[in-house]
Amino acid sequence: MALIEVVQGDITRQDVDAIVNAANESLMGGGGVDGAIHRAAGRRLAEAGAAIGPCRRGDAMATPAFDLDPPVTHVIHTVGPAWRGGEHGEAEVLASCYRRCLEVADELGVRTIAIPAISTGVYGFPAERAARIAVATVRSSPTAVERIRLIAFDRGTHDLLTAALAE
Repeated sequence: MALIEVVQGDITRQDVDAIVNAANESLMGGGGVDGAIHRAAGRRLAEAGAAIGPCRRGDAMATPAFDLDPPVTHVIHTVGPAWRGGEHGEAEVLASCYRRCLEVADELGVRTIAIPAISTGVYGFPAERAARIAVATVRSSPTAVERIRLIAFDRGTHDLLTAALAE
């Protein structure tokens, strides 16, 4: 079973094999976490995303990490759901994002991974509910990944993820 930990910080500076990008469907960059990862990885990340995209909501695809610092070798892109009130399968799509990221990580032989709070920014998914889904999904998903680092950009998200992990 994977060790799951919560860390507040910059996902682009994590000491892991792969980081997850909370991407848009084009995989060519955007704002928030997506923009930060694209800036850190360099322009080739957008080119690689364009070559494999689009990515459906709830799915995941991988590219090289390009200019990200080692040991990061892969970026796993996933597209979360936009919140539309919770009655349109948003929770299931969000859980699918986490499951698919771990499946792709397993295909790549990744042992350590950093995952942001998916869909809680511009996509508007309620952060507390998203934290519970993230933790429950990574706990219940079979994976060979040894360490899963849930990354919080801010203190509020860190506290929500930590509380969900303690449940």
